[in-house]
Parts: sequence; C-alpha cells; structure tokens
Amino acid sequence: MAKVPPEEKYKGKGKRKCRICGTAKAVIRKYDLYICRRCFREVGESIGFRQY
Repeated sequence: MAKVPPEEKYKGKGKRKCRICGTAKAVIRKYDLYICRRCFREVGESIGFRQY
C-alpha cells in the first residue's frame, strides 16, 4: 500500500481548524477567517467587524 502524505490524509471538517484556539467546531470560513464562533466573539471588533 502506498504511503499518503499527512496533508492529504485528513479531509473535510476535521482539517479546518480555528487559527486562535485550534478547535474544528463551528469554524467561520467566510472571508477566509478560519476562526471559530467563540473566538470571533472575542476578537471580532478588533479585526474590523461591527456588532449590530
């Protein structure tokens, strides 16, 4: 059996992780943020988003 490189081994939701905390749950990918919703609530205003 051929060896598969680690970057190609895992695909899907588990591969997308939060840049801040590293969790793979509830990741916001819009605008290439890749931040989970919990971290987004903490840093959203500092990165230029306005909370309505």
